[in-house]
Amino acid sequence: MKIELHNTAKGYGWIAIALHWLSAVIILSLLGLGLYMVELDYYDAWYNSLPWLHKSIGMLFVLVLLFQVVWRGVSPAPEPLAGTSRLEQRLARLVHWLLLAITALIVLSGYLISTADGAAISVFDWFSIPATVSAIPNQADNSGLVHRYLSYALIALVVLHVAAALKHHFIDRNNTLRRILGIADR
Repeated sequence: MKIELHNTAKGYGWIAIALHWLSAVIILSLLGLGLYMVELDYYDAWYNSLPWLHKSIGMLFVLVLLFQVVWRGVSPAPEPLAGTSRLEQRLARLVHWLLLAITALIVLSGYLISTADGAAISVFDWFSIPATVSAIPNQADNSGLVHRYLSYALIALVVLHVAAALKHHFIDRNNTLRRILGIADR
């Protein structure tokens, strides 16, 4: 079985597959970390280090998101599988773009939370991302609400995305899931 770098009409290429699964791991990690972090109190040993880790991963994830958007333009998704209705095709495109857009807005709102006091964000102590916007009234609180509720929306979309993949695999018995795993016939 040969894996192409670029997507073909029948399947995803190695780069799209790697970006998909890398994004999945990062998003699930950040969501889990975020849900755990908000329960920490000031005296918890992880109180300062987990937010730093969350911010660092989130800021690096911007690069993955940007590359993913560029790659979708360079290497379009495979053709829909036979038997996929127009409604399913439209819903799939909508959910994929919503996943990207909501994730980008979550990162942006996280940036606005972290820089509300005018301080830069340290990314693993390798470099810092400067605070460019910090004068918005109630910036941290309002951005925090956006960050929280968009994260809940992202969780719902991820569940929908996984459910659709499982439906295609087990009920429709088509190659949708196998394609993104890189094991479908090309």
